Order: sequence, then C-alpha cells, then structure tokens
Amino acid sequence: MGALMQRAGPIAATNAPVIILGETGSGKEVLARALHANSPRKTSPFVAVNVAALPGELLESELFGHVKGAFTGAATNKRGLFEAANGGTLLLDEISEMPMALQAKLLRVLENGEMRRVGDVRPFFVDVRILCATHQDLGTCVEQRRFREDLYYRLLVFTLTVPPLRQRGDDILPLARWFLTQERHPTGRFTRAAQRALEKYRWPGNVRQLANAVKHGAVLSGEADVDTAHLPPEVINGNRSATRDRSLSTLAAAEREHMRRVLETCGGNRAEAARVLGIGRTTLWRKLGALGGEH
Repeated sequence: MGALMQRAGPIAATNAPVIILGETGSGKEVLARALHANSPRKTSPFVAVNVAALPGELLESELFGHVKGAFTGAATNKRGLFEAANGGTLLLDEISEMPMALQAKLLRVLENGEMRRVGDVRPFFVDVRILCATHQDLGTCVEQRRFREDLYYRLLVFTLTVPPLRQRGDDILPLARWFLTQERHPTGRFTRAAQRALEKYRWPGNVRQLANAVKHGAVLSGEADVDTAHLPPEVINGNRSATRDRSLSTLAAAEREHMRRVLETCGGNRAEAARVLGIGRTTLWRKLGALGGEH
C-alpha cells in the first residue's frame, strides 16, 4: 500500500480525473478521500455518490439538481451534487453502472464545466474534480457498449489500483486498530490470539469486511480486550477449506452470506447495514425481499 500512496502523492496535486480500480470493499473511497485531502482542494467539499445505488431518473436529479416543476414531486429547486462539490472533489463510485444518457451529460461537465439542472434551460459552470471508482474493467465495458468510449478516454488520465487486503498483510493490524478506535472501544486493544487470527484470515470482503469484523469484536468484548471469541466465526476458523468453499459459491450465495453477516454485525439495523454495504436502503430492502424476507 505504501507504493500506491507514494504514486498517488503527485497525482493528488493535480486537477485531473482519476480512475480508481479495486475489488469491492478494498478501500477505493479511502484512497479517493486521501487524494482530496492532499490536493489544493482539501479545504473544499468532498462529495461521494454510489452510482449503482440509484435508478437513472433519481441519479440525474441527484447529480445535476432540478428546478421546481421539472417533474412530479419537484416542489422546489434543488442543488445537485456537482453544485455541492463546487470547488472540491466529486467521487462517482461504481461509475461503470452510470446510464448512457447521463454519461453524455457527465462528458460535457468534464469538457468545459458546463451543466444544467433537470428542467432548466439555463446553463451554468462548476469547478469540480472528478474521481471515479469501479471494480469492473472500463475498457471491457466500452467493448460491450455499456460505457461511452469518448468518456472513457476523457477520464483515462491517471489510474490507481487498490490491491485486495489479502495482498496487504502489513495493513491488516493498523487498519483493525484504527477501526477499533473509531468504535470507541474501552481498551482499543486486541489480544495476541486475536491479532494472529486477523492476520491469518484472507479477507474476501476486503477492508469493508475487516471493519465489520472489528465492529463485531468491539460489541461482544464489552470492557475487555478483543479476543478470538469476540470475532466472527469465519475469522476465527479462517481455514483454507472454508475459504475455498466460499470462493466456489455462486454470486447470489456470496451476496446472501455477506448481507447476513453485515446485518448481524449492525444488530439488524437495516439503515446502518445499507450504509456499510454502500447501497441505498430501498435496494437493501428489495434484495432482502428476494431472499424471502429472512430478516
């Protein structure tokens, strides 16, 4: 991770777009925030939006804003996220899921900073640095005609790839300690056995899964140091066969397992679970309904 941050340093100082690649939960938004914090725009807003979490019609209004009467329910004028991020940085997470029609509007903003609110005929200008994150190969998306070629090459200035946590063994304990601090744990410590378990596990869910595991441990340990008994079962067991079985499961099964684990960690709080998963509450409820309303 040190080599990545070293490469990101000079990139942070520019205003150029950056494509951040990496597996789900690997820490792409963390890198995006680091780029912003080390840029000339650091005192201005950093705004992030998960493109995949909203349907196209809502996403357009969310990004570009709308004027009163633009559509049913538009009772007042509304600023979009581009305006909210003016002077700062806007992170478009899961950029590969953006509808083609919105890609054209994004291209125009990138080219000259010009945009219009939904339902308005008057253009105005914004000064926003665009960062994009995705776990997909955008070049392949272009070949499949799911992503505009002109937008792809407009964004393709700098590309940073966040390695999965299993390839960053030295990062596991520092991250775990930081997450434990964020949970305001009384001791802020792990036992040596817990540390070994954290280091041994392969973390298929990456940094996001580590954060959830630490939250799990922080709650169950109470006033004591976090021990192995306080960690999720998959981390304690952490054996090769369990990892191998999980890697061969279907995508639906893997999603179901991950959602259950996050819901359990969040104490059944669906709003908190949706935030951790990086999806909208409506999307989470729909997925839970598809699983038969188990929760």
